[in-house]
Amino acid sequence: MKYSIFSLAKAALSGHKGWTRAWRDPAPKSRYDVVIIGGGGHGLATAYFLAREYGIRNVAVLEKGWIGSGNAGRNTTIIRSNYGLPGNVGFYELSMKLWERMEQDLNYNTMVSQRGIINLYHSDAQRDAFARRGNTMRINGIDAELLDAVQIRKELPFLNYDNPRFPIMGGLLQRRAGTARHDAVVWGYARAANDRGVDIIQNCEVTGFVRDANGKVIGVETTRGRIDAGKVGMAVAGSSSRVAAMAGLRLPIESHVLQAFVSEAIKPLIPGVITFGAGHFYVSQSDKGGLVFGGDLDGYNSYAQRGNLPVMEDVCEGGMAIMPMIGRVRMLRQWGGIMDMSMDGSPIIDKSPVDGLYLNAGWCYGGFKATPASGLVFAHLLARDEPHPEAALFRLDRFRRGAMIDEKGQGAQPNLH
Repeated sequence: MKYSIFSLAKAALSGHKGWTRAWRDPAPKSRYDVVIIGGGGHGLATAYFLAREYGIRNVAVLEKGWIGSGNAGRNTTIIRSNYGLPGNVGFYELSMKLWERMEQDLNYNTMVSQRGIINLYHSDAQRDAFARRGNTMRINGIDAELLDAVQIRKELPFLNYDNPRFPIMGGLLQRRAGTARHDAVVWGYARAANDRGVDIIQNCEVTGFVRDANGKVIGVETTRGRIDAGKVGMAVAGSSSRVAAMAGLRLPIESHVLQAFVSEAIKPLIPGVITFGAGHFYVSQSDKGGLVFGGDLDGYNSYAQRGNLPVMEDVCEGGMAIMPMIGRVRMLRQWGGIMDMSMDGSPIIDKSPVDGLYLNAGWCYGGFKATPASGLVFAHLLARDEPHPEAALFRLDRFRRGAMIDEKGQGAQPNLH
């Protein structure tokens, strides 16, 4: 069923009884051309682009729970392309362009809202660093504006400009950045992939890999039986190390908890996304009125989808430093996602050393905003056995070669960089 104002009106006249399921719930087949482990945004986007761009429709997406139950449904929904290093610049701008036409491509309302992002700076040195990043963006055709204190006051008059410890001197603005509804992105890709023949198999946990006499991966063992495959792609975020270990791989990745928070609904306050430059705090306001915000990682390795109170306190302190008035707002709920932190803070999209197994991992803080581009370039790798031009630097062997993409000096333990 194609969604439109006309289909909505037609369904309304029949009491909304004619809606069909958005995607099927098929039993797994014995064999697929491609099996993708992970039913989050990246896995579903990969399946969609495999079918749409490369005509590979005999594809299964395997999800141990329900689709979107992992990081895809546990993030702060920010989309942006304000990066500064080769590799990241082109890749995230590709993603932004895909975000801008996503709703038309998928025929689904993913609630993409390009309300802008402002990264605040608090010192001359930070201003110079933001100027370099902004100039890099503009050289590559990406929008960027460096705002001074007067311009920031005009854009964000409610901030605390009287704090001598963290003086707000200006900010780097990308107007095309913004937010999108994370659940809707998952559902939109699932529906579009399903329409192209992809099987989305939920409650199907991978428990091992099937290998031939030469060690090549030729399928997976699951809680719903063995499934053979021509190729197997991994897109499991914070579980990357655990799933790769089933194939005998040890990845340069650590798993950490990243907490996120939402407040009670308040009247419209924050026009876009704001990040605090003197600490790790970022905030936007949802369509329901809640403040959606987050900060730094919890300081220990974990696979638990929950965090601890000291980090919660640190995040709230960052918010209070720039917006003291939010101290009167009640926090509604908190949750945690499992971040697959690579050693240079940039992703890995590559063939693995095990024949037949392909990696999509190491997204650190950037997983959600990368969703559409990640799906496109991973589909390209699976279909053609060569990296997409915009993902050519995201190779697994870059750590051995010393070719890291150290965007912020923040890998799994940023204090060591």
